Amino acid sequence: MASPPDHEITASPTPESGWRRSRVTPSLADVHRTIPVHGLSWWRKLLAFAGPGYLVAVGYMDPGNWATDLAGGSRFGYTLLSVILISNLMAVLLQGLASKLGIVTGRDLAQACRDHYSRPVAFVLWVLCEIAIAACDLAEVIGTAIALNLLFDIPLAWGVGITAFDVLLVLYLQNKGFRFLEALVISLVAVVGLCFLFEIFVSRPEFGAVMRGFIPSTEIIRNREMLYIAIGILGATVMPHNLYLHSSIVQTRKYEESAEGKREAVRFAFADSTIALSLALFINAAILIVAAATFHRTGNHQVAEIQDAYHLLSPLLGVGAASVVFALALLASGQNSTLTGTLAGQIVMEGFLNIRMRPWMRRLVTRAIAIVPAAITAILYGESGTARLLILSQVILSLQLSFAVFPLVLFTSDKAKMGEFVNPGWLKVLAYTVATVIATLNVWLLVKTVGEWIR
Repeated sequence: MASPPDHEITASPTPESGWRRSRVTPSLADVHRTIPVHGLSWWRKLLAFAGPGYLVAVGYMDPGNWATDLAGGSRFGYTLLSVILISNLMAVLLQGLASKLGIVTGRDLAQACRDHYSRPVAFVLWVLCEIAIAACDLAEVIGTAIALNLLFDIPLAWGVGITAFDVLLVLYLQNKGFRFLEALVISLVAVVGLCFLFEIFVSRPEFGAVMRGFIPSTEIIRNREMLYIAIGILGATVMPHNLYLHSSIVQTRKYEESAEGKREAVRFAFADSTIALSLALFINAAILIVAAATFHRTGNHQVAEIQDAYHLLSPLLGVGAASVVFALALLASGQNSTLTGTLAGQIVMEGFLNIRMRPWMRRLVTRAIAIVPAAITAILYGESGTARLLILSQVILSLQLSFAVFPLVLFTSDKAKMGEFVNPGWLKVLAYTVATVIATLNVWLLVKTVGEWIR
């Protein structure tokens, strides 16, 4: 099942004193530096670098984000659009740091943690990350099962079981090549985007109110219920496994190992992720906008579950296709998250433990961990139970997030590790501020959520 790496490479030429080891195995060795980007025109180079950002953006529009966006729009109209915008700006910063770490050091975030921390600390970080990946997979399983139930009237328990066959799809795609996988992910993201473009068109939101919603309001802080949902949106936005994923897949590009080559790669990688995350911003904002224009405007302020939104969309909008398109977007979102979750799991295991597990075995283990609790909950408690399980998965992700963000900021702010690419002073302050804000809000969200369940 597992075997030691068959070869190692010298890490990118950063000072050896910055790491405990100077040699690392290539991240995702089968596709490492397989996509040429040298000698192309500016536009063709931009296209050559495009791809990793979209795989990362998938995590920002997965089913786990839908509930908070729906609740925010139905209860408070367009007010919380500013929170989605701020969350996205935080994501742009952190994903930019992740891609820079991978390009400059030749290490993904998991390898960097293994090469910086002691073995016991690295092991604990690995366990926490595996728990987060399982929680993320749980959200994907539930989201896909709900979509299958809404579209084809398949019982939730059966839908959960069907998601087990995703492993076959992933294995097939991995054999087709990395660019093929990227193209499929981009296509599915486009499907989700087009679906919500249709939803916005038929829901006819008020343009002026939408624009005002992107301006931060003090009401968010004064209103405790609004603040709770706002923190939920922030907590569900940045996914910890995305930081590990991005730091690895940017290394699929065959950029020059010189300082100038890395500098160019960092710029193009940042452009790629920023463009992709802008699309994620549109989709998350669109979910909230549709909820505000459809539910809040008609007095349906308590719509927070995906199933409720599906059943109300068509009757309230008078457009029969509205609910079907909504469910189709959910299905595409869940399938996309499955693809990227598989890669993240492989990266984390290989990076932290320096061992390799066959992809089919890795996927089966991760999917089984998610399917068992989802199936039991669906059978015993039905829709209400799966909705609560979806929220629990987001709480678990929030708990783990700081254990990925703080090491990332630490490594990219260390001159011994990054050399001339080290974060400048203003960026260090900004990055640590963002990390602290995320950690504080996630702890607050956890306390509030547990308190609500206890009551």
